[in-house]
Amino acid sequence: MEKIKVTLPDGSVREYDPGVTIEEVAYSIGKGLGRAAVAGNVDDKLVDLDTTLVNDARISIVTIDSEEGLDIYRHTTAHILAQAVKRLYKNVKLGIGPTIENGFYYDFDVEESFSPSDLEKIEKEMEKIIKEDLPIKKEMVSRDEALKLMKEKGEIYKVELIEELEDDYVSLYHQGEFIDLCRGPHLPSTGKVKAFKLLNAAGAYWRGDENNKMLQRIYGTAFQKKKQLEEHLKMLEEAKKRDHNKLGRELDLFMTEESIGQGLPLLKPKGAKVVQILQRFVEDEEEKRGYQLTKTPYMAKSDLYKISGHWDHYKEDMFILGDEEKDDEVLALRPMTCPFQFMIYNSKLRSYRDLPLRYSETSTLFRNEASGEMHGLIRVRQFTISEGHIICTPEQLEEEFRGVVNLINYMMETLGIEDDIWYRFSKWDPDNREKYIDNPTAWEESQDKMKNILDKLNIDYVEAEGEAAFYGPKLDIQFRNVHGKEDTIITVQIDFALPERFDMTYIDKDNKKKRPYVIHRTSVGCYERTLAMLIEKYAGAFPTWLAPVQVEIIPVSDDQVDYAYEVKGILKEAGIRVEVDDTNEKLGYKIRQAQMEKIPYMLIVGNREVENRTVSVRDRKEGDLGAISIKEFKEKIVREVEEKSH
Repeated sequence: MEKIKVTLPDGSVREYDPGVTIEEVAYSIGKGLGRAAVAGNVDDKLVDLDTTLVNDARISIVTIDSEEGLDIYRHTTAHILAQAVKRLYKNVKLGIGPTIENGFYYDFDVEESFSPSDLEKIEKEMEKIIKEDLPIKKEMVSRDEALKLMKEKGEIYKVELIEELEDDYVSLYHQGEFIDLCRGPHLPSTGKVKAFKLLNAAGAYWRGDENNKMLQRIYGTAFQKKKQLEEHLKMLEEAKKRDHNKLGRELDLFMTEESIGQGLPLLKPKGAKVVQILQRFVEDEEEKRGYQLTKTPYMAKSDLYKISGHWDHYKEDMFILGDEEKDDEVLALRPMTCPFQFMIYNSKLRSYRDLPLRYSETSTLFRNEASGEMHGLIRVRQFTISEGHIICTPEQLEEEFRGVVNLINYMMETLGIEDDIWYRFSKWDPDNREKYIDNPTAWEESQDKMKNILDKLNIDYVEAEGEAAFYGPKLDIQFRNVHGKEDTIITVQIDFALPERFDMTYIDKDNKKKRPYVIHRTSVGCYERTLAMLIEKYAGAFPTWLAPVQVEIIPVSDDQVDYAYEVKGILKEAGIRVEVDDTNEKLGYKIRQAQMEKIPYMLIVGNREVENRTVSVRDRKEGDLGAISIKEFKEKIVREVEEKSH
């Protein structure tokens, strides 16, 4: 019998009899590799360990300690979850059960929502399934056969998925009595799972569409070792403490109200103060850097958005006021400010001497986010952004782009999050042209220009195809929230399309009309999202310059209340945000309350402080600093605020 040749990642070639399994290949290389193997990669396709090789192939062994291996491990755990739910609940119907970052989930159509006690019961059943060590086997069946099987089982969601497949054959996975539609691969048996935990349950629309039925989604995670699981669970507990959605409400920064609607948070006085401080800081800094402030309407006729292309490419994400078929004039709330500022540019003839023109605006914008996508302050339907547009000549493009990046870096350093961000170069997807303005040549040229600029700036970035704006490539500044979810906080875009659509021109040195370039940018992003990010970064303990209340003065008794208000007046004149706790509570309670509110400084004033004209300073971080003069403390905190230290 002629041997087949297997090429390994190091380039070495081994010969085997046809029909050898991936698992057998792994053990032939080494027992340790065989024990750690969970799947194989055959000619760049992931396959199960019991897959047989009949032809020459390039293979690598996927081990549990790899990213792919852990993903397979978690995917199998999701199937064990589904099997446990099917055992425990009658008439349950299966949705989908993919892996996600740091875990997995599975969607179920059940009569009632899952409670914490339900999750405990499901976990125990999962442990039984793992102890049973059920073999997991793949079966290839015809599409028609799979449809018949799932219809007989009443699995309406699986039927829907199969009906959309174009393949003649589909794969099913068996483990005991449980059968699921899945591409795989999976672990060889349920007993290979060693450590898992169900985290929570939540509602989720089938396929993420709010027009579909609400299913129940169970989230979980799994690791190779119990110690790894314990460490991850500890990290999740810490994340819960920092979660802006929880902490922001506890600190009285913002709230939501069902009668107002989803994605429409109310910033309370303390939260609004933080945003106000940020806005003033940003607007002042932009003015120093040559930006001119504009103020434009919150809505416009559909005509404007048809010129910009938003009507064709972004309409479903906009709030429309009126009916196109019935009304002469249809308005829409603005999703961004650029078309308005372009009209300001076009209001007069421009010369090359006028450029660059840098427009900025603190813009309130509106986007019709799906209800399932909204979360706290991170993703909302109305938000305020530090928006700006630079209109420049081609020769000025690189220097202006550099200036934008420098401004963003300055903002991130000042906020203390420069080490928590990374850059993403977001490009168009030429295979999905309907998403974008269709001009392949311009897309390639603008992407080349952006790449050259990024490389000259020595920016360390990752590339992401398909993440560009519909009118041009962009540089995204990325950030992860405490739960590990990645979000874009700031974008910079080079726009080749809209200057042409709006017929923007300038007169060059030779007295000829030319098209300018446009850079779309934010300097600190969306203020609501930035507030959420800062709550989580500092666990609510904002740097002194950002803290809504910077000083709490605590009189020991009623005898010192007048002095406390005198000190408050002195600090307030210096621009310090200060409050007096003159409640009839014990000193210890007042101190604990100020600590819980994460106020940077407490000033304790008793009879001695009144006599000596001093204050006893308690620092949020360093504790008791002793008694100092009012003047000395004022100078200390004013300096700290001016330096924007963190």
